[in-house]
Amino acid sequence: MKDTHSKMAFLPLFICSCFFGFSQEKQVVPEIFEQYENYKEPLLKERRITHSDVEPLINRWKNHPEVEVRKVGESIEGRDLTLLSLGTGEKDVFLWSQMHGDESTATMTIFDLLNFFADDSFTSEKQELLQEIKMHFLPMLNPDGAEKFQRRNALGIDVNRDALRLQSPEAKTLKRIRDSLDADFGFNLHDQSRYYNAEGSSNPATISFLAPAYNYEKEVNEVRGNAMKLIVEMNEQLQKHIPGSVAKYNDDFEPRAFGDNIQKWGTSTILIESGGYPKDPEKQEIRKMNFLAILTALFSIANEDYQDKELLDYQNIPQNDSKLFDLKLTGLKYDLLGDSYILDLGINHGEVPSEGEDKFFYRGRIADQGDLSTNYGYETIDASGFKIVPGKVFPEVQENMEALKKLDFAALLEQGYAYVKVRNIPKGESFTKFPLHVVGPTFEVPQTLQPGMNPTFFLKKEGHPGYAVVNGFIYLMEGANPADLIVNALIFR
Repeated sequence: MKDTHSKMAFLPLFICSCFFGFSQEKQVVPEIFEQYENYKEPLLKERRITHSDVEPLINRWKNHPEVEVRKVGESIEGRDLTLLSLGTGEKDVFLWSQMHGDESTATMTIFDLLNFFADDSFTSEKQELLQEIKMHFLPMLNPDGAEKFQRRNALGIDVNRDALRLQSPEAKTLKRIRDSLDADFGFNLHDQSRYYNAEGSSNPATISFLAPAYNYEKEVNEVRGNAMKLIVEMNEQLQKHIPGSVAKYNDDFEPRAFGDNIQKWGTSTILIESGGYPKDPEKQEIRKMNFLAILTALFSIANEDYQDKELLDYQNIPQNDSKLFDLKLTGLKYDLLGDSYILDLGINHGEVPSEGEDKFFYRGRIADQGDLSTNYGYETIDASGFKIVPGKVFPEVQENMEALKKLDFAALLEQGYAYVKVRNIPKGESFTKFPLHVVGPTFEVPQTLQPGMNPTFFLKKEGHPGYAVVNGFIYLMEGANPADLIVNALIFR
């Protein structure tokens, strides 16, 4: 990556004599996207980012002649709300992110976009774009929530349900900026559950769009229609990279929500929800898809080619559904009170905040069980004929956590052990960086499966290699590689 942070290589925004035809936008965006890694902000590597992470990135731009950096408000706890603007065009585009403190994917993307505009590539294309539009980025609207990686602000309210009362300073700031800009387009940037799928498909809803309704009748006027058409344009680009993984968010009118009201106030508003993607827990691939979608939209707004899109193509985007599990096991044999049953299990890995270096750990749970033939999994295993067997407790009590380091965990799993007793368990700890659960001396293994329970058991079938499931993570027992074991088990006292 070129040294965009020190060089900040914006060229003067003059009209290029070799005027770039916006009709070539569909070719330019893929070319830019191919070079995405050159623009990706290297200091943002994970979702759990706070105001102290983004403030130095914002400060980089304060002395740049082509970028206006303004403090536009403060959060309840006194953290700055900052707006970064660039471009000279008459079409104003307002993008705000992290209204919910734990929804940060697009916050990372905003800094990737700024790096793109600072890079010395695609100079003439950027010059023309910036002559047509003026962009305004508010990267982190709820920094107090981001500090704790929680949805709500310091008052405990959902800022996205404060568009009418305007009780919080964050909501007041958003409303004031929207009104002062009277923006032509607004991008309401969020994250959604990774368990959403595109309706009728096993594909996760990696990106979901919405042109919010502005009344209960869900009428479509020119303002909302333009948002719909722009979504069609973004969807066409995304389908080339995540086919079948784009969905449409529910458009029921919510009178307290900002997206619905900003649409009503005259700004064509697009909601972008970042969902799930296989093996992308920190949403780096989804961050990249946001970059593609927003960049596509910016060029389309500049040349107005979204006007040629059909509203029907927006309606044809599949709806969000909620039928995904992290792990789906089908056809399991389960014995209970002398009878045998066939069960499917849907297992999810919930994130639990943690102190210290580990910002979170996973707590597996059985999300559903029974006939799950209409559901899907990020990982699906046909376990037909395999019998569920409870894990055993290793009989040798360990003195402390340090003693566990001497155990051969792969061998213990092969012998059917899922729990290890420890006499002195540190207070306040809920998880362990070992692949077996740590339990107190009097712990007894649960003998029944129930929704909400921790999924820890073995799958056995005569003549076939078995599986171990510990805290919802599954391992094939035959030839198990210790390096493949997930070091995220729980502590039960």
